[in-house]
Order: sequence, then C-alpha cells, then structure tokens
Amino acid sequence: MKILVLSCGTGGGHNSAAKAIVDELNRHNATADFIEYLDIINPRIRNLVNNLYIKSTTGNGRIFKRVYKLGTLYDNTNFKSPVYVLNSFAKKKLYEYIKSNNYDYIATTHLFAAQALTCIKKEHSDIHFIEICTDYTYIPFWRETNPDFIIVPHKDLVQNFEEKGVNRDKIVPIGIPVYKDFSMDLEKEKCYNELKLDKTKKYTLIMTGSMGFGNTIQIVDELSKRVNATNIVICGSNKKLQGELKSKYPLDKVIPIGFTNKISKYMRISNVLLTKPGGLTTTEAGTINIPIIHTMPIPGCENYNAEFFEKRGMSKKCNTIEEICEETQRLMNDDDLRNQMIENQKKYIDKETCTKICNLIINECNRI
Repeated sequence: MKILVLSCGTGGGHNSAAKAIVDELNRHNATADFIEYLDIINPRIRNLVNNLYIKSTTGNGRIFKRVYKLGTLYDNTNFKSPVYVLNSFAKKKLYEYIKSNNYDYIATTHLFAAQALTCIKKEHSDIHFIEICTDYTYIPFWRETNPDFIIVPHKDLVQNFEEKGVNRDKIVPIGIPVYKDFSMDLEKEKCYNELKLDKTKKYTLIMTGSMGFGNTIQIVDELSKRVNATNIVICGSNKKLQGELKSKYPLDKVIPIGFTNKISKYMRISNVLLTKPGGLTTTEAGTINIPIIHTMPIPGCENYNAEFFEKRGMSKKCNTIEEICEETQRLMNDDDLRNQMIENQKKYIDKETCTKICNLIINECNRI
C-alpha cells in the first residue's frame, strides 16, 4: 500500500502532525510520503499563502481574528465558502499527482487539501481520504468536506462537530498525532547529558511557535526578575529574537534556541512549559506530561485550545505577563499542583493516538 499525507504550512502544527503520521506508517511497513498540498499546485502560491498567514498573526493577531470571525459567520450560511471554491480549482492537478504516483489512500491535516479532495471525490470514486483535526474545536468549513473519516481530538468534541454539520458516522475521536519521541519512555538523566544542562537547576521552557510569535522579550524580562530558574527559549526561525536574548542575558539566566529536533528532550527536563496554545504543541506537552502555562493566544482556535485544556485541569491560561509570572511561581513551588495537572493530562491525552490513526488508515487500505 502507498499512502500520501498532505498538509499546509500555515503554522508548524499541521506539518508536524502530518510528518508524525508518515513516520508511524513507515514503522508499520507502509510506504508513506509527506508533501505540502500547495507544493503540488504551485510553490509560488504556497509561499504567498504561508506569508499571508504569518502577517495575519503578527502583533496581537487582529487580522487573523477578523478573518476567523468572518469565516465563522460565513460557515453558518448554506453557501459554499470562497475557500472551497479556490481549492476546487486545484482538483485536476491534485488528482493527476495522486494517480501518477499510484497512491492508494490519502490523509490530510489541513482543510485546504480536504476541500480539494472532496471536489475530486465527487467525480472519481477511487479517491479515499481521512482528515485529522489539529485543534480542540471545530474549524470553519470542515463541514464542506467529505472524507471517509474525520479524526477529532477528543470525545468531548463530537457534539461540537456534529452540531456544525459534520456527519456523526464519520467522526472518530482519537486525538491529535504526535511524534513517537513524545510518547516513549526516556530517562531524564540522558536528556540532561545530551542537552548539556545541569540537572540540579530548575528550568522553564518558553515556546513561542515555529515563527517565534508573542511578547517573548517582556515575558523573559519579568520571569528573570521573579522566578528562580533558567529560561530556555525556543525561538524557531526568529533569528532577531534569538540574537536579542543572547546579547541581553548570560546563559545561566536565558538559553535561546533556534530550530531544534530535541523539543521532547527539552520538555522532559523542564519544570514548567510556557507556550502559546497551538493544538499540536499543547498535545505534545500533554503527552509528555509537563505542567503547562498557556500564554496569550492568537485569537481564534487557539483560544478554544487553551479553554479545553484549562477546563480539564491540564493547563493554566494566562492573559497578562503578571499572570504568567504568578502562575509560573506557583507551579515551580507547589508539587501537589504540578502533579494534579500531570494526572489530568494522563486522563485526557492518549499516548497511542498516532498508532491508532495509522491502524485505521491501514485497515481502510486493506478494505478498499
């Protein structure tokens, strides 16, 4: 069997979830390939779309908030969305790519590809695909798609998706897939050694998203004054942020990190994680079991992610830098609070999600 996994680079979470599925399918001796959907259609369009997304989320995310609100309002009408119409133009090129590469099944972690696949499916009965949602809420226009199955993050969200018009028979509440690194057992001692960090010290891990969003400098400034810990800051592609932190603080206070494939190890040695509430990063943290403070979200689905986790005692949502500092101090000093948050994560986050999704895909491949 040969499986194509599609995504879109509007934020790092969609791609990470897609690559986790590919990695797990390959472990199951299936042939699986990852590609960004818009790379098939036109790389120039991909760059345009990704850049527009980044610009919409800068500052306090006002532009993204307006677009998301408009999408929600339009989703309540009975008209096909402009997004669906635009993706329908890609159906010919995408179908040709699928057939010329002999793919038996497709999985997608992004709405855009799901809409194009739905258009193809109307004309070609040999197309079968599955959708994986990467946020803890229904996203506008998912109801316009027609997959074999739609994977949602938790059973508590089934009603939310059904009320929005998604076929209940297609909803499978398995979770959000993450790399095996986050679910496997790994000794902290080895992580300290590999990262060259002192195991006698306390660490906060600050993750601002793959593009380095957020009021990171202000957060680090206040934490450095008020919390007795070394702040590890994942800057992603934001080299300006990395340079500013490096020049401003000694390494015993702040350790700025660019892109890294060792996030799971940094999470394991950290006492508290401060992160914007992206669905993928939040799930990775909940899978590894680290106390989470959700910092100021990009308006829209990230608000729902933070609310889902906080309501179930898996994180604490903070809207100001003052709150962030207070809650970081509490989690650093209160073992009972930390342990309760970790136990709640174990209750609601399934470490076997990625394996279960891959088993479903393989079973569907064998059935068709």
